[in-house]
Amino acid sequence: MPATAPAPGELVIITGMSGSGKLSALKAFEDLGYYAVDNLPVELIPRFADLVRQSTEIVKAALVVDVREGMSLDRFPAILKQIRKTVPTRVVFLEASDEVLVRRFSETRRPHPLGRAVSVVKAIRAERKMLEPLRNVADLDIDTSKFNVHELRAHINAQFDQGEKVGKNILISLMSFGYKNGVPAEADLVFDVRFLPNPHFVPEFRKLTGRHPKVARYVRHFAQTREFLDKTADLLQFLLPYYIAEGKSYLTVAFGCTGGQHRSVFIAEEMKKRLAQTGYRVKTGHRDMPR
Repeated sequence: MPATAPAPGELVIITGMSGSGKLSALKAFEDLGYYAVDNLPVELIPRFADLVRQSTEIVKAALVVDVREGMSLDRFPAILKQIRKTVPTRVVFLEASDEVLVRRFSETRRPHPLGRAVSVVKAIRAERKMLEPLRNVADLDIDTSKFNVHELRAHINAQFDQGEKVGKNILISLMSFGYKNGVPAEADLVFDVRFLPNPHFVPEFRKLTGRHPKVARYVRHFAQTREFLDKTADLLQFLLPYYIAEGKSYLTVAFGCTGGQHRSVFIAEEMKKRLAQTGYRVKTGHRDMPR
């Protein structure tokens, strides 16, 4: 009886901007049981793909390919087309804003892979241009600007762990802010809650925040508060699947009141409870709340 050929494995190729978290992503895949390889030369990818396809031990693998490959990156799209004929392959492209990447390089004090001869800003711009062919063939584009290491790993888990719930692979950041300090530039959706009665004008609440039970009870007491929460939660539940379908991995929803201390804080915290109950990953942040 002829031997059964091994089933094709799975290959994930991680690429993207330096400082975007590729090694953290690779570690997340390794924790999920992927055979992990960093900085594999582009020319060796077909051989590695054959190994994954033929191996009885390596069921799935992940590797990093990035700007360290230099001019070899030009051959990546053709190589990808070749290996996809034999092995199921997905390309994950990680990126972040220039501002965030510059800050990360500053914090780690590591030089950019393109060298010290140019500024980090110029190196980042050159790298974006070099990686454009890889980004154009990516199956998943993840902007890590607002992710910390733990959130990036959680997102990878949600996308690739077959044991995880699927369909809600997005991290929602609910932010409170005060209009007197301006609307946060990073907000994707902004809701103005200044129509709600203001606890600031109640003397005993003035120095408290929307996290205090007494303030929360006061704001929740009004019928318009409860109606706003119900309708806004319904709206977000409607929108989120469409954001996910478009590949969005992170959504910032901002709630603003006058000072960012009472109403917006309560609404953000209450909305977190509602969305978390439906299975979404949610966190809150309060930009202008007194510390």
